[in-house]
Amino acid sequence: MPSTQDHPPILETRHVIWADEAACAATARTLAQCAAVREAVIELRGPLGAGKTTFVRHLLHALGVTGRVKSPTYAVLEAYELSESPRAGPIWHFDFYRFNDPQEWEDAGFRDIYAGAGLKIAEWPEKAEGLLPAPDLRIEIDFQSRDAAPGDDADDANGGARVARFTACTARGRGLLP
Repeated sequence: MPSTQDHPPILETRHVIWADEAACAATARTLAQCAAVREAVIELRGPLGAGKTTFVRHLLHALGVTGRVKSPTYAVLEAYELSESPRAGPIWHFDFYRFNDPQEWEDAGFRDIYAGAGLKIAEWPEKAEGLLPAPDLRIEIDFQSRDAAPGDDADDANGGARVARFTACTARGRGLLP
């Protein structure tokens, strides 16, 4: 199984500007309409507060997950099961932020989950660099103003706008591009 350390090929990249959270939610709904998302491996990268978990929450709700979608920062993994056809299947939401060593991914037994069925979404994949399988889609979210951070005047001035870069690393990923 190739890893991100092998630098997966970039088949295509698209940039989307999210002026606000509603635009983020609209992109998530578009992605949820793609049948291939149910078996995809998606990586989310970006600084703290950029909106990675917010995007995942909107995506999971668009896929049919009901109830609260919380960040797995402390638990590392949140699992969801969609029972309604045609979207039936597992969803695995990982957050590797607290990993101190990539080997923690292997020690936790996550290789088996990645080898199995379902949508796999990983926040902070760089914390497990070299062990994760190559993603189908890499999403990098950043503040529209590179100098802005959550709560900064520059961030507030552009309404919390974000730039999301979607990079397809596989043919499946290309089919997921917005």
